[in-house]
Amino acid sequence: MSASLRLARPEDLDRLMALVTAFHTEAGMDQDADKTRNALTPLLEGIPHGCVYLIGPGRAPLGYIILTFGWSVEFGGMDGFVDEIYIRPAVRGRGIATEVMLDLPKALAGAGLTALHLEVDRNNEAAQKLYLRTGFRPRDRYVLMSKTL
Repeated sequence: MSASLRLARPEDLDRLMALVTAFHTEAGMDQDADKTRNALTPLLEGIPHGCVYLIGPGRAPLGYIILTFGWSVEFGGMDGFVDEIYIRPAVRGRGIATEVMLDLPKALAGAGLTALHLEVDRNNEAAQKLYLRTGFRPRDRYVLMSKTL
């Protein structure tokens, strides 16, 4: 199974919304469809702060990955954050997420990114193993902290 990636466009919004809703439901995240749609739309329209890739066939994507971009003095330039990655449950365990998490960072490095970050649920051992297997490492001295504005 191929984890081919295609940059999502505005016409993919409904397809993407279904995947995001499935992920948020599975993860037990609060959902507000309007808020989600409003957050995704600029990414699909080409805002420079991030992008969305659909994984697999365009008509029936197997999942998606959302990246956001920032700047880091510590890492020497533009960095990225995996905001969300989701693979449909029916196709998990086939190496799709591994392929994405190995190949996409190489492409991003070629485009000038100096680091890629992500956060993972402390209790999600399967995801932690995936990220470790694909080269991500915990930063023992740091804790991600957030403040909703």
